[in-house]
Amino acid sequence: MKLRVSCSLRFQVVEASVLILMLRPFRGIQQWINREVYVVRPVIPMLESTDSFGNSVQRLMAPVGNFLIYTSTDVIVGDKVELAQGGHFVEIQDLPNYVLPFLLPSRYCESDRFGDLAREIIQDALPGYDQVSKINEWVREFIEYVPGSSEYPLSAIEVHQRGYGVCRDLAQVAIALCRSISIPTRLVVGYLYKLQPMDLHAWFEAYVGGKWYTFDPTQFVLLGGRVIVAFGRDAADVSIFHQFGSGCLLNDMDVRVDLLDN
Repeated sequence: MKLRVSCSLRFQVVEASVLILMLRPFRGIQQWINREVYVVRPVIPMLESTDSFGNSVQRLMAPVGNFLIYTSTDVIVGDKVELAQGGHFVEIQDLPNYVLPFLLPSRYCESDRFGDLAREIIQDALPGYDQVSKINEWVREFIEYVPGSSEYPLSAIEVHQRGYGVCRDLAQVAIALCRSISIPTRLVVGYLYKLQPMDLHAWFEAYVGGKWYTFDPTQFVLLGGRVIVAFGRDAADVSIFHQFGSGCLLNDMDVRVDLLDN
């Protein structure tokens, strides 16, 4: 399917501030970029680089006054998500080197504190994909998905204690549980076609059977139409923007995902 995804950010800048952004969709085998627009107004210089996970990162100094960032991308993605029931657990000694960081505890995914709960959840599940499916189902059942309920990132421990959160929060609980049983897992941020309410979305991927597979504890049916912007260990790696200093206020954010004719 061919989608047009867009994100508009409007800031009020009272003191010139550095912004680090992740707004350009990922380039990889999961999706094909057909067209891309990236607008900043007023026009200012911008530096682009690639981080250690392969994500595109933009850095700029936002000037005082009203400041607009607008991106629009036409992307071809799958209308279905690949499943792999019975996909085998990959032994740690056989994992590719680049996968290893996704085994470890991270700032918002304290996997070293979830082992007992994870082992309780995965009883009788085959090692690998089926264990991740059990964890995904448990998070969907026991952590309530409440869009707009978290104004700032919470850790998996905090979300588990309070019992609800946004998409990012649910994904990070699942990530912590999966890593606690030695399954590499990463956070994904991007767009999801027909998401309600529409916003940027977060889900997770687990490495089993020699591949990354998509899971989403906010959805009862695993939908396709996903456009990936960035991967990371947790929310600290994949924020769509970081601002430095207190001189920049986000006044408005508008996210759209539209289906295009082939």
